[in-house]
Amino acid sequence: MTIREQNEQREHAVLEPWATFADSSAGRLRPMEPCPYRTCFQRDRDRIIHSKAFRRLGNKTQVFISPEGDHYRARLTHTLEVAQIARTIARALGLNEDLTEAIALGHDLGHTPFGHAGEAALDEVCSFGFRHNEQSLRVVDVLEDLNLTREVRNGIVCHTGRRKASTPEGRIIHFADRIAYINHDIDDAVRAGIIRENDIPQHLRKRLGETHGKRIDTLVTAMIEYGQRYLEIGMDEQMHADMMELRQFMFDHVYHGTAAQREEKRAKSMLRSLYEYFIEHPDELPDDYFVLQARGEALERIACDYVAGMTDRYSIAVYKNLFIPKSWNKIED
Repeated sequence: MTIREQNEQREHAVLEPWATFADSSAGRLRPMEPCPYRTCFQRDRDRIIHSKAFRRLGNKTQVFISPEGDHYRARLTHTLEVAQIARTIARALGLNEDLTEAIALGHDLGHTPFGHAGEAALDEVCSFGFRHNEQSLRVVDVLEDLNLTREVRNGIVCHTGRRKASTPEGRIIHFADRIAYINHDIDDAVRAGIIRENDIPQHLRKRLGETHGKRIDTLVTAMIEYGQRYLEIGMDEQMHADMMELRQFMFDHVYHGTAAQREEKRAKSMLRSLYEYFIEHPDELPDDYFVLQARGEALERIACDYVAGMTDRYSIAVYKNLFIPKSWNKIED
């Protein structure tokens, strides 16, 4: 018996019956020789961590565009926080922690530079629209061809939107993503001086908690208790309503029309310009993208892939190189 088979056997001994078991996976898009010491979900986690798209998350904006300070979240730190929250829930409920972690680490691989401002910009210019969850799936399926299991792929594309993931582990990510970003965005907004903790409605502070850590603990505990009671992923109606009210508070006071997004229009304009430039000059796309053209992919799809994959600073550098006269870069303030 290989180490992988021992691990698969151990899952049946320690996980709950409603968990997703590695040896019952629906498989991959293409057959792959099993690893002798890692389960299929452990292998997916490793393939995601070693991908180029995962490395780029460290230089992609979460909410605050080009923040001044070392403690603001980037897309990578958000991803790690989602993974930590999701693993805690999965472990407490006796679900597959490896599958949960793999989905969490891959859920935002397709996010654009400059956060949701970049997503909105590409959605406006691309005739086929742009959704970061769908782009994340395209990253793992096409752009990096990671050949992940169907359970991980399903969890990635279903982490947001109306469609529910097919596994309980995938459904955890839907909630863990919101728990993470609502609370860490509050933390960043307070640090930026946009809101104060006391600005959060008092009834929400009382029910969810008065600090970042207490709010996360309250929501995670609510999910664990709900899962233990109903053998399903969720939280009770009042707790979910409180979480969504807090989310709406963030949209009203931070995400829309505040100093947090003072650079949003510029970022969107820049990404639109980059997209349109590469549509007009496809010969200037990197060599990797000519492979997609050879497969018959539409040019606007390829240009969208390239711009979406850029980090914040790389997109700025490309924009400067293409649109800013070189002599202007030498002018001192």
